[in-house]
Amino acid sequence: MRPAVFLDRDGTVNVDTGFVRRPADVALIPGAARAIARLNAARVPVVVVTNQSGLGRGIMTAVDYVGVRDRVAALLGEQAGAHLDATYECPHDPRLGECGCRKPGTALFVRAARDLDLALDRSWYVGDRWRDVAPALELGGDGVLVPGASTPDEDLRTAHERARVVDTLGEVVDAVLASLAVAR
Repeated sequence: MRPAVFLDRDGTVNVDTGFVRRPADVALIPGAARAIARLNAARVPVVVVTNQSGLGRGIMTAVDYVGVRDRVAALLGEQAGAHLDATYECPHDPRLGECGCRKPGTALFVRAARDLDLALDRSWYVGDRWRDVAPALELGGDGVLVPGASTPDEDLRTAHERARVVDTLGEVVDAVLASLAVAR
């Protein structure tokens, strides 16, 4: 079993514009494609786990979601030859109650670990919100917050107390690659 890097999508890989539902609106965060390409080159699985309540709320359709997902993948490839090993999404509307797959729930991470033979306790959990990072506390591994313009102050405070905080996805990759070098 191998460690992976689990990334949030909106606000971590691509610019979060609210409910991203049009492929034409997708723009990658500067440096994200290059950071993911470095993980690809090191043979570290990169898995997106994303809350997409716009599906459950009827704000976007499944076709909209797939179009955006595919556009993110295309831009990663175009900008740096990068790729995602898998993407898992929670489509549920949180107003209708809790589900195990909506982050900070861990069901999608567990499913990815089973599907891809991943070691959750040695993986990295990365995002721009505390809910993206919090699964590390339950599953093991390292949680890293990469704050963006929409990161709540409370999320930043919590991450400083309970996880790591860095400025860019590139810095996360530096830490991942350093930890792998030490483990060898």
